Amino acid sequence: MKKKVVLALFMSMALAFSAAGCGASSSGSSTSASAESAAAETVYGKVTAVDGSSVTVTVGTMETSESGGPSTFTAGSDTKTYDLSDATITKESMGGGAPGGQAPSGSDGGTDSSSDGQTPPEKPSGTESGTDSSTDGQTPPEKPSGTESGTDSSSDGQTPPEKPSGTESGTDGSSDGQGAPSAQTESASVDDISEGDILELSLDDSGNVTAVVITSQGGGFGSDAQSVDQGTAANTISEDSKVSDTSYSSTGDDENALRVDGATVTLDGITVDKTAGSSSNTEAGDFYGMNAGLLATDGAAVTIKNATVNTSAQNGNGVFSYGDGTTVNISDSTITTTGDNSGGIQTTGGGTTNAENLTVTTSGNSSAAIRSDRGGGTVTVNGGTYTTNGYNSPAVYSTADITVDDATLTANNSEALVIEGENSIALTDCNVTGNMSDTEGTSSDTNVHNVMIYQSQSGDAEEGTSSFSMTGGSLTAENGDMFYITNTACTIELSGVTINNQDSDGNLMTIAGNDASHGWGTAGSNGGNVTLTCDDQTLEGNISVDSISTLDMTLKNGSSFTGTINIVDNADGGTAVDNNAVVTIGEGCTWTLTGNCTVTSVSNSGTINYNGYTITLADGTVLSE
Repeated sequence: MKKKVVLALFMSMALAFSAAGCGASSSGSSTSASAESAAAETVYGKVTAVDGSSVTVTVGTMETSESGGPSTFTAGSDTKTYDLSDATITKESMGGGAPGGQAPSGSDGGTDSSSDGQTPPEKPSGTESGTDSSTDGQTPPEKPSGTESGTDSSSDGQTPPEKPSGTESGTDGSSDGQGAPSAQTESASVDDISEGDILELSLDDSGNVTAVVITSQGGGFGSDAQSVDQGTAANTISEDSKVSDTSYSSTGDDENALRVDGATVTLDGITVDKTAGSSSNTEAGDFYGMNAGLLATDGAAVTIKNATVNTSAQNGNGVFSYGDGTTVNISDSTITTTGDNSGGIQTTGGGTTNAENLTVTTSGNSSAAIRSDRGGGTVTVNGGTYTTNGYNSPAVYSTADITVDDATLTANNSEALVIEGENSIALTDCNVTGNMSDTEGTSSDTNVHNVMIYQSQSGDAEEGTSSFSMTGGSLTAENGDMFYITNTACTIELSGVTINNQDSDGNLMTIAGNDASHGWGTAGSNGGNVTLTCDDQTLEGNISVDSISTLDMTLKNGSSFTGTINIVDNADGGTAVDNNAVVTIGEGCTWTLTGNCTVTSVSNSGTINYNGYTITLADGTVLSE
């Protein structure tokens, strides 16, 4: 799906235009064009440290999608330090919002005209809430109409589940969300470089850096939010303290009701009310916590118990944990949000959230109860009830590592669960129910489903293998397919789960490419690759694998599968791949056919009940009773 591209020529032209616009007044700018064009080597690196004029980077490669989607940096194993004192430095910005799917990685969804980018469900598809500037995010109709993300006719909003807005990638009118907006550069300095930035470094024959382009700030290539903007706070705690039975409120724009900044704080019995105040930048709200009820940031360690948190503003995430080193421990509390792009507990930028016994209810679009966004982090949930009522609002939207035990997860107008990219959801003894709309979801035109695993290409999640595991509990789909996997590789592990698909026309699993209308890869080469392991698991339903996708399915420890598996043509005429559907039936396991099947191969150490049907293998062999 992706190919490596050399960006040196493009960047040299951009630098040349920049130099011409700035004249010789900028230090070193008079030599930038010639130095860039004469570069002996171009190196891409992710910044791990900045010390004066020196930067240390992890060296890697930059790739771009064939469809013109956002560039992706892949880190290697080498680390190098460069002196930038004699280099011309510029930074690159994109003309639109984050291209691609979920929401700008960022936003779980719904962005306004400033675009936040998510794309899918919660993220899927456009912005998580998928609202534009015409909506204030205050309590959307019970059943928002229009786009799943609640956007007007000018925007399709989320794109997938909770993510997106505007365009599926959460871009504004300057971009259609399908390809990357045009790049522009502006003068910069070493002071503009931070850890996590992606740099393009041009080296001369002696290995000296002659020019630097900051192609991505904060690791989120393609995002409009080029710096961390958290807005203001009506109340801030920045010293270690213990607080009890105190109320915090906010009605201001871009304002937290309470912010804990870099301190170790215990909050017991507090009330947080964010009753008004609009968000000027949904990406900043989705990524960094602007306009949230309670924001923990800058390495804060916050313990919250017996709290009540209410928000009714767009981007009014209830409790937000942002940044590496920040930890929120919250228990025995109630969180209620009504605006779009307003998750219950939100974790981004490498933060940590540990939640126990919460009651979380969200009513806005693109408002997952358990939500993560660009930069991910770690989320651990034990017990509680998590309910969403808006479109594109899964109970859980993951661009992080999320573990949930002994909880009830319900999405009344959305798919139940979404994983984007190299991230995970692990459930134990949870009761999960989803009810995705046939028409209101921004990704409903692509597929209606209960669990979605995909890569949006928005920059919100690293590319790689997604992971879903579920042990015990129940998984119920009130509409659509139970599982839908596209444009990513994933592992799915099921053990002792009660699976109930109430839609008689829905598949147990659909693994397929998509038409790329939401920016999810390139049509014809954006299939799914699934490794499915069933351990003491009962499965029922049909599995469809298109010709550019793969399924490696293993039944073990007494598992049984009743249904069909069939390889179907890719809808966009993509080139077929080998080993589309490989089935392994372990000892004591059973496959009961309910129709004719086509698979690549079958390894059977158990029992196949044909029921008068056949299995046709890739080599033409027909298996039957």
